[in-house]
Amino acid sequence: MIVAKKVLIIAFALFFQASTKPKVILFFGDSLTAGYGLSPEEAFPTLVEQRLNKKEKRVKVVNAGLSGETTAGGLSRIDWILRQPVDIFVLELGGNDGLRGLPVEQSRMNLQGIIDKVKAKYPNCKIVMAGMMVPPNMGKEYTDAFKRVYPELAAANKATLIPFILDGVGGIEKLNQADGIHPNAEGHQIISARIAPVFERLL
Repeated sequence: MIVAKKVLIIAFALFFQASTKPKVILFFGDSLTAGYGLSPEEAFPTLVEQRLNKKEKRVKVVNAGLSGETTAGGLSRIDWILRQPVDIFVLELGGNDGLRGLPVEQSRMNLQGIIDKVKAKYPNCKIVMAGMMVPPNMGKEYTDAFKRVYPELAAANKATLIPFILDGVGGIEKLNQADGIHPNAEGHQIISARIAPVFERLL
């Protein structure tokens, strides 16, 4: 009887520990995720973590952003990144592919390859696709094809879609750094405020 009670207490303690353990949200992206030109604390992944924890959502955010990263580069390093447990995986890649005019179908295949690796390693992990767009000077056919990649991949993989990660920030001079591409600290605040509810619904 005493042994059974001890086993029950241990089981309850383990269950309580698992239920209160912070959920890991991994942001896997390029310079936008990395917070190019800013301190890590000013980048939107950290700001999302702060917003969620204020609402008593116990989360730990991992910023795996790398400036200059392409979808091919992401596919080559994803195995190393997945050595740690992940509950929610945010895929923010493709912008550099688009700016370089790389083949859209190749970018799609690389993104799908990353998703496949995440699902294989962590089948219960929730996927979030952070959509991107390319400038109109790339040509209508290319920009339209590029824009379709994200919603189509999200639908095919039952992932949550953020249609355009820079919505409300991209192209607005006062919210971007001098290069006109990377958001400044205020821009990152706006991004975090807009996307935080996405994670509140997933947690």
